[in-house]
Amino acid sequence: MKALLEALKPNDPDRSLALSIDPQRLPAHVAIIMDGNGRWANSRNMPRVAGHKAGIEPVRITVETCARLGIQVLTLYAFSVENWKRPRAEVDTLWRLLRIYLRKELNNLMEHEIQLSAIGRLEGLPIEIQRELHAAEDATASNTGLRVNLAINYGGRAELVDALNVLLDEARDAGRLSELRIDEEAIASRLYTAGLPDPDLLIRTSGEMRISNFLLWQIAYAELYVTETYWPDFRRRDLLEAIVDYQKRERRFGGLKRSELNGKRWSGAVAVPTQ
Repeated sequence: MKALLEALKPNDPDRSLALSIDPQRLPAHVAIIMDGNGRWANSRNMPRVAGHKAGIEPVRITVETCARLGIQVLTLYAFSVENWKRPRAEVDTLWRLLRIYLRKELNNLMEHEIQLSAIGRLEGLPIEIQRELHAAEDATASNTGLRVNLAINYGGRAELVDALNVLLDEARDAGRLSELRIDEEAIASRLYTAGLPDPDLLIRTSGEMRISNFLLWQIAYAELYVTETYWPDFRRRDLLEAIVDYQKRERRFGGLKRSELNGKRWSGAVAVPTQ
């Protein structure tokens, strides 16, 4: 948080918004469905690929702002398993833009101690993209700041299928398939995001009110924030506004508000009747 305030000039309009954020109540993990590139381009009578190109800058801004705020994890939905249905030229452009981003932003990632990781069915990506991603992951592996997950060739259902298949393979290899019992911890520890906190805040741009097969397991208790802003227009102020809104909410995790306890004592996220 201090790093962000130091980067903002006294007359910057985002400064007052940043000062309204409680640094003790930041979301540990922010996930973003970056939507609206095509509609942004169409509204300007431009080809869809122009929207994808314009979407690079808000990625850079968002990553840098999260790093300065002190957020632990940022997960960006970059390419879904369903996106292969798009025209070949558009998909090829997305891969080219990803390579450009990885090469141009590496120095910035290193400067801000950002660790980059890719999650999804990466083996299904073009070989050259796999190499670029692995190179960026290796280069940033020892960084200790923000962890950025790029969800590529990703689907929430596919992730759950993969996790269950890992469990089955492990039991089969150990000769204990008949004894296999699956619980939440077993699944969570075999997801692509194993070891990371679940998202506290899920942001979706472009005003669409759906999850789109993103982090289905992990967002069970995430706070949802939808903005009408198309992703190419998403800027630091939009992110800060989402965090301010998040901090106004009382997260209950299935329990009750403190004002609703009425004679109950509070135990973590669960209201327990008094004796």
